[in-house]
Amino acid sequence: MPDGFERAGRLGRPADAGFATLPNLITLARLCAVPLAVWLVVQHRLDLAFWLFVAAGISDAVDGWLARRQGLRSAVGAILDPIADKLLLVSMYVTLAFMQVLPDWLAILVVFRDVLIVGGVLLLYMLGHSIAIRPLLVSKLNTTLQIGLAALALLFAGYGFDLPYVLDALIVAVGLSTFASGAAYVWSVARR
Repeated sequence: MPDGFERAGRLGRPADAGFATLPNLITLARLCAVPLAVWLVVQHRLDLAFWLFVAAGISDAVDGWLARRQGLRSAVGAILDPIADKLLLVSMYVTLAFMQVLPDWLAILVVFRDVLIVGGVLLLYMLGHSIAIRPLLVSKLNTTLQIGLAALALLFAGYGFDLPYVLDALIVAVGLSTFASGAAYVWSVARR
């Protein structure tokens, strides 16, 4: 699943199918699942949070497929879909760090990278510069690693699996790729 910020940037101007389309309703349901996912983690129901996270991932694939297949792309969907994806992912990192399932420094790094990108785009827009965010390979890798780590952390903690070396290796990979992705975006904007 590509980074949500990048996906919105590369879609350009979609043919507007309106708001009340099935893909948009699926995306809205995913957005509404964010508080439920947070609540489940805080209530120590990481097993259920894992399945909700998996369902959200499947819904992301389904709504995108439906939008493309049935020609239901919309301006609302192009904005709402990456927001739903980012809110779910960031909220999981923050909540899992709060519950001491993931390290707090990693949650801070993940949030900071996204704030840096969004803040930079908004700043450039306010200064009158148009900027198209293109997907970078390192960012696609980072998003995949972030999703994988969140899912594995929920799975392991929810079902009591104890494979610390797997989680530790993935935590390091997510930390490095998050830093590299943020730095790559800053570098690509600075070059312009």
